[in-house]
Amino acid sequence: MIGSVCFSPMRIATLSHGFFAATMIGMGALGVAQGAFTTAWSGVPASFPAREALVYLSALISLLAGIGLVWRRTAAIASGLLLGSILIWALVFKVPPVFRAPTGTGVWWTLGDSAVMAAASWVLYTWFAGARGPQHLFATGHLGLRIARALFGLGLIPFGIAHFTYLDRTVSMVPAWLPWHLAWAAFFGVTFIAAGVAVLIGAYARLAATLVTLQLGLFTLLVWVPIIVATPTASDWTEFVSSWLLTAGAWVVADSWRGPTGLERHAAIG
Repeated sequence: MIGSVCFSPMRIATLSHGFFAATMIGMGALGVAQGAFTTAWSGVPASFPAREALVYLSALISLLAGIGLVWRRTAAIASGLLLGSILIWALVFKVPPVFRAPTGTGVWWTLGDSAVMAAASWVLYTWFAGARGPQHLFATGHLGLRIARALFGLGLIPFGIAHFTYLDRTVSMVPAWLPWHLAWAAFFGVTFIAAGVAVLIGAYARLAATLVTLQLGLFTLLVWVPIIVATPTASDWTEFVSSWLLTAGAWVVADSWRGPTGLERHAAIG
């Protein structure tokens, strides 16, 4: 129960929560089917011991977390499991390459993926851990949401920078029916950076998070879906899944200013 709102055994708090949970279930199933790391769990060196076991462990975490997120009694545990796993994975596999190649855009991009995923998981954890009672939520929600939003803002900035460091690639992905391909590529690079800064400093942060979610969703639909329908490469599939996942994570964070249905009436969390 959250305040006076009673949760049924299966309950979707927001559309973004449901979309994120379904995405994690799909990611887990894809990892098991392919026997390969999905985009959220990249970065493991080919020489790493027990690498194959980690493939299935990461897929299992995604699958169990996604299923757990749609059940009232397990949502807090599932979001906490996902958050802890993503943070540990990033520290072990994604942070070290940053020190080895601090000017490489690619290493920052993958770390940005993890930051957005961790942010979404953290938001969900504050929601469902807060279901223990408004007082508990008030004690933990403010700090948790601030950290989650900061991670989200930091994660967006490398995406914008990558639009410029990989400018030719970015320009080539602008739909052919749009004019001024170079201008669009530069514009969206700037908007990613601007949204990240806005979220970090708290200036029109909710609007920035909402617009960047829309931007990621449009990328997925207008850029990646046509590529996947045509003749996609393995790299195209990876980036399509990454774009889908980032859209789901960004949507959850954007909803953190509103809160799940019924929750915002009993505790101010942002």
